[in-house]
Amino acid sequence: MKPESDRRFSDLVSVGVLSRVFPAHLVDEVITECGRTERRHRSLPARVMAYFAIGMALDASGSYEDVMAQLTDGLAWASGWSQEFGLPSASAIFQARARLGAEPIRRLFERVAVPLAGPEMAGAFLAGRRMVAIDGTTLDVADTAANEEFFTRPPHSRGEASAFPQARIVALAECATHAVLAARIGAYKQSEAALTRDLVDHLGPSMLLIADRGFFSYKLWRQCAATGAGLLWRMRTDAKAPRPVHVADLPDGSWLAHLRRRTPAAERNRTPITARIIDYTVDDGRDQPTVYRLATTLTDPSQVSAAELAAAYTRRWEIEMVFDELKTHQRGPRMVLRSKSPELVLQEIWGHLCCHYAIRALMGQAGLASGTDPGRISFTTALRTTRQTLAQPGAFPP
Repeated sequence: MKPESDRRFSDLVSVGVLSRVFPAHLVDEVITECGRTERRHRSLPARVMAYFAIGMALDASGSYEDVMAQLTDGLAWASGWSQEFGLPSASAIFQARARLGAEPIRRLFERVAVPLAGPEMAGAFLAGRRMVAIDGTTLDVADTAANEEFFTRPPHSRGEASAFPQARIVALAECATHAVLAARIGAYKQSEAALTRDLVDHLGPSMLLIADRGFFSYKLWRQCAATGAGLLWRMRTDAKAPRPVHVADLPDGSWLAHLRRRTPAAERNRTPITARIIDYTVDDGRDQPTVYRLATTLTDPSQVSAAELAAAYTRRWEIEMVFDELKTHQRGPRMVLRSKSPELVLQEIWGHLCCHYAIRALMGQAGLASGTDPGRISFTTALRTTRQTLAQPGAFPP
């Protein structure tokens, strides 16, 4: 029996709670900006496939048909009409993914990803600045010739190639909420520092950027400091480490220093970088405890003490937890990304980032509504709930 409604299959795709973070009108705007709007009606238009890219992240082990079934499971049978809908084939879904490409999903993430912590959230700010951390990770991608050429493989410890090519991701995340605010995706052979340089524009004076010792370089420090963001970076202490030149001792045990490269000669003539140095050890029970050296642009001890900065540096580990949420819980342990071409790998990764941000945003909303610290809400529980409510009756994009 034909339903009274003449709405088409593609008009009825439901994405449940995800549509709260990625409303249909925003998806359509981004698709138009990217020139992906269809000239003729298709059963799988760009809007549907944008949601599908996010849906794949919620069901990383499911087939194309499984993911599409989840997206369409909330058809409003209770609205006074009913009809059997045949799911598109895997081949049709693949072709629609290819038509969409990666750019709309990247732009969708960048349009939505903003800080989530409010001024009342405990542990979100230090000295009036929002604490954010930067770090990198890698993801195994499907072992195809195209992916290997684009993403490259890491070397094996025995001189052999690794099992899979790998994509490298560098992300900027809000420490208090684990929300990823910006990211760059590249080949394994690209360094984290190189990808970080493309993220500098996302920094600003309201932020305190925390980074591990692998990120320090004079050039990158100058670039990040020029944004007005506060910097709190660990520095190496081995034989090849930078050698800060002592300028003055500060009352809290930290000290001011000049940082300047010794070579080439032109570098010695540049104005040195003024930084505050904090040296400390962590008593972990070992005979030779690890020595930490932090460098920061926050030079006034009356505004923030050395002890507070050392404690704040531990928040850098929050981004490690973000990667664990993405790779272990959301994607699934030891799972290889399914896409066989670089363009679709990029689409898949941006879909994962969109999905993670949506879950974190919903956790923040739930915490605000219940008066609970979002940091105390389980990500795995939120992920499971999102999967269960992916298709809710009445949650259709208009």
